[in-house]
Amino acid sequence: MPDVMSSSRLIGVGVGPGDPELVTVKGVNALRAADVVVVPVMDTLERGRAEATVLHYVPEEKVLRVVFALNERTDHARREAAWDAAGAKVAELLGTNGVVAFATIGDPNVYSTFTYLALTIGELVPGVVVETVPGITAMQDLAARSGAVLTEGTEPLTLVPVTAGSGVLKDALAGPGTVVAYKFGRQAAEVAEALRETGRIEDAVWGSALGLPEESIRPAAELDGQPLPYLSTLIAPARREGGRGGKL
Repeated sequence: MPDVMSSSRLIGVGVGPGDPELVTVKGVNALRAADVVVVPVMDTLERGRAEATVLHYVPEEKVLRVVFALNERTDHARREAAWDAAGAKVAELLGTNGVVAFATIGDPNVYSTFTYLALTIGELVPGVVVETVPGITAMQDLAARSGAVLTEGTEPLTLVPVTAGSGVLKDALAGPGTVVAYKFGRQAAEVAEALRETGRIEDAVWGSALGLPEESIRPAAELDGQPLPYLSTLIAPARREGGRGGKL
């Protein structure tokens, strides 16, 4: 176990959904001030969005790639082993560096890899200070790029990861307010069916690769059942009647 002074810090930095211009000033400052910046990669070693975004602001020699088996969803033992190895590596870095930043797409407190890393480090490195810097989320970016309004007045906002099953999404769509679905690319057909069954497809919009050259934003009514990129985002706005201020 590393001997870590109480001044050692692990900072989860949200770097947004992919557009490097959507990293906050505080996020950029945290990345630049850190001794080392960890970026998660899949075991295929492909450059991820977090890494690509970080490299706009810090030199490559300061960035360390750590494999997190982000694409492992069936072999629980293998996934746990990868998490343990990743946690041990970051704990080692904290033993030799005062500040380690971990870059995560979106926000570090919203369906983020950082949540699990922070729990692991808390066990491996007693006394380490864990902080987060918020980041812009994919739903905010898609709303801005598509013109979809997320909430008005007293409307609720429900965020659903479709990896939890299409039934969870159907329940949310049957309720009030706006529904946002994450990680639904592989279940695009089920998502389209749920939207049609609940009468929510006409105003809904989906997007992928937001802010990147391959960006795609389309009306949900155009979903034809073909798989979409895994990190696709859907917004099904609330049913709104009564004109301006109808939900105040």
